[in-house]
Amino acid sequence: MGDAEINNSSRGRDAPLRESGNRLTREQARELLVRLDSAIAGSRGRTCRESMVKFLNTTIPSYSWVGIYAVEGKDLVLDAWAGPAATEHTRIPIGKGVCGFAAKAARTEIVSDVSKDPRYMQCFVSTKSEIVVPITDKGVVVGEIDIDGDQLDAFSSLDREFLEAVAKKASNVWI
Repeated sequence: MGDAEINNSSRGRDAPLRESGNRLTREQARELLVRLDSAIAGSRGRTCRESMVKFLNTTIPSYSWVGIYAVEGKDLVLDAWAGPAATEHTRIPIGKGVCGFAAKAARTEIVSDVSKDPRYMQCFVSTKSEIVVPITDKGVVVGEIDIDGDQLDAFSSLDREFLEAVAKKASNVWI
């Protein structure tokens, strides 16, 4: 989902998305990337990451909790989050849990049913699914986007594609 594919429609720029069968559509994803650019314009570093998680959490109903972790040594450290409550997992060893595995493998992980994945570290009783997307800089994982969903199978390949584009934007303003 490159910038050349983005639809510059101005419909609904300030409103959350309506649920469309609980799945993000390609048109919505394109529009959200444009809206995200506006939301983070002129910001960098932690301020930018805080804007990103707030934007994702408030505009996509199926993203019940959104966090960005930063790599610090051999750990992932919670840097910014948005959702109904804080997580107890503010520091995760790389390689542990779904987040740690995604960082170690440097690849996106989608867990359709967290109750069936032994790597899952419970944050919230309501969480049913999770997606974790590494943020890389020159091929090195510097952080990751972690999103919980309150429904089984909440994340599709389009969410993966969309969030990988978001991760690229995060990498560009990481500092």
